[in-house]
Amino acid sequence: MTVATESRVTIRRPQRLGEEVYNAIYSQLMSLEIPPGGRISVDALVRELGVSQTPIREALSRLEAQGLVTKTHLIGYTATNQIDRNKLAQLYDLRLLLEPFAAGQAAEKMSDEAIGELEQLALDMGGISPGGSRNAYSEFARKDAAFHDKIAEGSGNELVQEALSRLYVHVHLFRLYYHTRATSTAINEHEQIIAAIRARNSADAEAAMRQHILESRNRFLSEA
Repeated sequence: MTVATESRVTIRRPQRLGEEVYNAIYSQLMSLEIPPGGRISVDALVRELGVSQTPIREALSRLEAQGLVTKTHLIGYTATNQIDRNKLAQLYDLRLLLEPFAAGQAAEKMSDEAIGELEQLALDMGGISPGGSRNAYSEFARKDAAFHDKIAEGSGNELVQEALSRLYVHVHLFRLYYHTRATSTAINEHEQIIAAIRARNSADAEAAMRQHILESRNRFLSEA
């Protein structure tokens, strides 16, 4: 006798939903709609975004790993407190140690496809006109973090990429307290980095990245 078994189909939640929820909360943090130290209500986000708690908690866990969100027992989630000027300088010191090396390695190891993605990120940033808008600048910041992370990934060194992954967002979040203009100078510096990587010139890529970080540090700290 053959016993019919009931087939079960597992419906998976689209991955894009999780990414959209993450981007929405990230944007609120980067535009200071959720200020540093501000409490983050999961229930309020459920109502606002029209999704269940699951993708929201997943997004908050991801943001916690980036250091943008803090979870406290019996209290819940809060936006991480703003870093001070001294901590910002220390972040740049760390970037100067790691990112030129990463760029030099990326020039040797990055695939042509990944370089194409890097060029597209640079184009996307060039098309953003913040004009004093915090929301627009938060989008620029997200693309900029992705640009630098792509280079770190291209270095082939996972530990370097992991060490750098939490730095970029804090630099941009600090800047929001002063002004939100994305300068053409920074975009030009990105183009020089890409050109060196595309040419497979490790020394030039390392030098271009070092110069970019030095110039960025000068721009940011002069605003503080």
